[in-house]
Amino acid sequence: MEGSNEEEGKKSEVSVIETWLRKHRSLYVGATRHPFIRSIRDGTVDLSSFKRWLEQDYIFVRAFVPFVAGVLLKAWKESFESTDIDVILSGVASLNDEIAWFKKEASKWGVSLINIVPQKANQEYCRFLERLMSSDVEYTVAITAFWAIESVYQDSFAHCLEDDSKTPEELKETCQRWGNDGFRQYCRALQSIAERQLEKAPDDVREKAEAAFLDVLEHEVEFWNMSHGDT
Repeated sequence: MEGSNEEEGKKSEVSVIETWLRKHRSLYVGATRHPFIRSIRDGTVDLSSFKRWLEQDYIFVRAFVPFVAGVLLKAWKESFESTDIDVILSGVASLNDEIAWFKKEASKWGVSLINIVPQKANQEYCRFLERLMSSDVEYTVAITAFWAIESVYQDSFAHCLEDDSKTPEELKETCQRWGNDGFRQYCRALQSIAERQLEKAPDDVREKAEAAFLDVLEHEVEFWNMSHGDT
């Protein structure tokens, strides 16, 4: 009987997000080990694909700024943990540097960031962010999506920095930007916030958060597809 209780205790220790990652493993792997990412890792990436990603992601990041600001506002209204605001605010602050980085990289690669036409996958992803900014969307749902977006990038680009990778030297700075340990710790902080919110959320909110998580994975795959030149 005692052993049975121990087993139950272990089962209950599995977090909501860990449960989702196991349940939707193939989708998560599809988003973080996409052929575009694998091509960077094995050194076969078509640089025209990288440049396409660069210009389209610049548009996305500019749409990401008001989304993160919206998450910050939801935290201020709905969270009783002051550290949430500190963590999210650090993300808002880093986005200014990120936009400056995109401009610098674009100049290096001869990519114009003026009058870029957002492709369909990008437009749909940005519209998804805009929907999450609605006052009807709970903080738990928004912070879960925020964590998922950042986590996919961290996991993807960290994969390109592993010891056996053949990532081209000229792309290592890009991979380091999201694949570094500091960004991983930031993603873990976001995950901790999301986990806390999910643990106390009612079932309907938890279901909406899971749906948002899956939406992020689908949008990420479509974004990589777009960058890779797929339609």
